Amino acid sequence: MNNSIWRKKPLEAYAADVKNSQLKRVLGKWALTSLGIGAVIGGGIFTLTGIAAHDWAGPALALAFVMAGTACTFAALCYAEFASILPVEGSAYAYSYGTVGEFFAWFIGWNLILEYMMGATTVAVAWSGYFEKLLHLFNINLPLYLTNDPVTAAEKVEKLRAAGQVVPDFSFAFNLPAFIIVWLVTWVLVKGIKEAASTNNLIVIMKVAAVIFVIVVGAFYVDTANWHPFIPDPVVDATGATHFGFDGVVTAASIIFFAYIGFDAVSTQAGEAINPTKDVPFAIIASLLICTVLYILVSLVLTGMVKYDTLDLKAPVASAFEGAGLPIAMYIVTIAATAGLTSVMLVMMLSQTRIFLGMAKDGLLPKGLFAAIHPKFKTPWKSTIFVGGIVSVVSALTPIDKVSEMCSSGTLLAFAMICGAVWLLRVREPNIERPFKVKFLPFVATAGILCNLYLMWGLRTETKISFLIWGTLGIIVYFAYSRGHSNLNKNN
Repeated sequence: MNNSIWRKKPLEAYAADVKNSQLKRVLGKWALTSLGIGAVIGGGIFTLTGIAAHDWAGPALALAFVMAGTACTFAALCYAEFASILPVEGSAYAYSYGTVGEFFAWFIGWNLILEYMMGATTVAVAWSGYFEKLLHLFNINLPLYLTNDPVTAAEKVEKLRAAGQVVPDFSFAFNLPAFIIVWLVTWVLVKGIKEAASTNNLIVIMKVAAVIFVIVVGAFYVDTANWHPFIPDPVVDATGATHFGFDGVVTAASIIFFAYIGFDAVSTQAGEAINPTKDVPFAIIASLLICTVLYILVSLVLTGMVKYDTLDLKAPVASAFEGAGLPIAMYIVTIAATAGLTSVMLVMMLSQTRIFLGMAKDGLLPKGLFAAIHPKFKTPWKSTIFVGGIVSVVSALTPIDKVSEMCSSGTLLAFAMICGAVWLLRVREPNIERPFKVKFLPFVATAGILCNLYLMWGLRTETKISFLIWGTLGIIVYFAYSRGHSNLNKNN
């Protein structure tokens, strides 16, 4: 029996996991790439461009995407090498369990839970914003208290009353569209990975076409005057946070980092990939490169079409076309965004359940809940419903800016840790077969660690404090439950 918190899962045990997996292997490299694009395109372009440009970076939003994309590229290369060695569900958690040790792996897994939970919640709130705008286009108006969380609803009421409008009082507020869409996605995920992937592929085609439409059509309405100054002068708010200036751009890069986690979602599907050692690395790199280029182009177009401080926080792309006086384009963008955000939510919730499955198989989480596979659909149905329940409630009651920053904090630390772990494995196990091998790994890993930790430092103080609380809670859970129930804690 090994009681060390640094005990490692034997690499041969991963081969047994692959052999004994009950999941269906139905995903090829382009289906995996589509899943990655499905998670990336939407969360950033349709959601966080508004928050990042309006509050932090201004027209330098494009520079923030370059920063975040650079940090992600280093991490993606490390992920690709790991994925070729350990083709199992669990992503960075599984990779670090076999290299650094159990506690390190647990902490990464705990951060991935935050990443995907808050990511899906952010997208659900954004979906509600686009759905509300879509209904407005057809002259359907839901009550304000049924389409917003309590904090956002109160802020909107205050603004409307300040503008002279009469708004009735309400005793509660609940984002009903966000709540409902989460449960619809949960139902699709319970039905099966093949159905989820097919649904995702159809939506990805639609929203990539919409993004290209935004770039091509929006380029004709760019007013370069809106790009000046490209980096607005810094402004310090009452909490001491710096908006705009270089510090603001770094904060914006930290916030929109969440938009890039699609390639991580690809690695969580290795258990359902047909040829995971080759297809997963391909899909990781392909999805990141495709989406980075699209992000930079869209951010330039949006901040060129309208002044950055007029972008809507929930539905920035639609508001840009509305501000440019393009109603027909606004219909196209709003419909595509509403559909596109659905696939982002689908991939994030799908990935979350696979993280839970990997951790439960190792005994770190209760197997009866998180490793239960449906006899007919062959999906982890109990954990899917569990995730749906949490995401639906949080999205109905929480403002979008709060959940998006929490998601980024977990992602940044997980990426930094995995860059160190892949380097450590190269040193400890130099002879292991690596179908994909990163060139100049010491440089790539070091750059990945430094870039991700630097962006993490750029998050707001409140976000850092919240993340410390989350991390502390994870440590408590590990020592109270996971360490004693770990498979490695049993005599075999």
